[in-house]
Amino acid sequence: MTGEPLAAATATATATATAVGAGALAGLRVLDVSTLFAGPMAAMHLGDLGAEVIKVEHPRRPDPSRGHGPEKDGHNLWWKTLGRNKRTVSLDLSQPAGQDLLVRLAATADVMIENFRPDTLERWNLGYERLSAQNPGLVLARVTGFGQVGPYRRRPGFGTLAEAMSGFASLTGEPDGPPTLPPFGLADGVASLATAYAVMAALHARSRTGLGQVVDLAIIEPMLAMLGPQITRWDQLGSVQPRTGNRSANNAPRNTYRTSDGAWVAVSTSALSIAERVMRLVGRPDVVDEPWFATGSGRAAHADDLDGAVAAWVGQRTRDDVIAAFEAAEAAIAPVYDAGDIVADPQFNALGTIAYVDDDDLGRIAMQGPLFRMSRDGAPIRFTGRAPGADTDAVLGELGLGAEELASLRARGVL
Repeated sequence: MTGEPLAAATATATATATAVGAGALAGLRVLDVSTLFAGPMAAMHLGDLGAEVIKVEHPRRPDPSRGHGPEKDGHNLWWKTLGRNKRTVSLDLSQPAGQDLLVRLAATADVMIENFRPDTLERWNLGYERLSAQNPGLVLARVTGFGQVGPYRRRPGFGTLAEAMSGFASLTGEPDGPPTLPPFGLADGVASLATAYAVMAALHARSRTGLGQVVDLAIIEPMLAMLGPQITRWDQLGSVQPRTGNRSANNAPRNTYRTSDGAWVAVSTSALSIAERVMRLVGRPDVVDEPWFATGSGRAAHADDLDGAVAAWVGQRTRDDVIAAFEAAEAAIAPVYDAGDIVADPQFNALGTIAYVDDDDLGRIAMQGPLFRMSRDGAPIRFTGRAPGADTDAVLGELGLGAEELASLRARGVL
């Protein structure tokens, strides 16, 4: 699928990828040379759609994400999901022999994703000029905290820093409390989707020109893009959005409310018709005819009154009764779920959101499945995250390396 004819190894790689499974991206080969979350998650998304993904890790210092989060019987659970659909190869890219092998792998690939600090690949003689010399169609996605240019380019960059610098943390939390960070990798997740999107855009451009290109993705930018008109508001009004807790600065009632049985529900009234139905349901039809009620900002200015009415009504009923009443009134509501609730929910089950995959170490395990369904090109999760270097011999064997050469490279610490 690359823009130029490649060596025989390309044909082998394409045949292998096609044989692995179906999917919209079957036949696409991706090298995942990134670590931790944004880059590897982007590669995971591509693999979910059928791409063959080869995970390249240092032989003695594999992806640190293998050590994050909970474990069972010594097996990292996060990696079982993050590493799914990825063949794993060990390569020391600081050694010339490892660099040469990565160049040979890149000659067979459509996409490479990396997240080293800027200039690291160049220091290893692995810049795009060399990587694309034999494969002009290669798309190189470079995912870093702050991008390839600018005064912060060489700073260590993690999603937490992006959540702070993008303005997300300043908007999140109670009005009288501190800025609040999410308890999971939100910025990394958003950046992973942006990276996958950028890669597909570059591949589409390649279909016209035959040429790949470099994608420069700074994790601070996709997160900022998700936050609405923050910059335009500051530019035009000279103001910044304050923290409002679970309330919205744009409409009301919008909050979480506790039911009589100790559960929580979330209510949203972005549309005027929904706001009207909610207030009639909770016994406050009088506010619907107020002039201020007709706009979201007008309702937000009266959030104390509206929130109080909804909270009082919800607090007198069980969660099931509240949800049933809202559904009957065609008003918008959702229960606040934890993981156990999600797995049991009939809507998630109808969508097939939870995938059950056989794992060599833990047996059958559950995980979130791909992000969406396709009517013609769906693809199953083919396997869970593998051990470091599990496929080194097989993948490098496709490049023509024999057992003796592999043994020599392993003895020298390259593999």
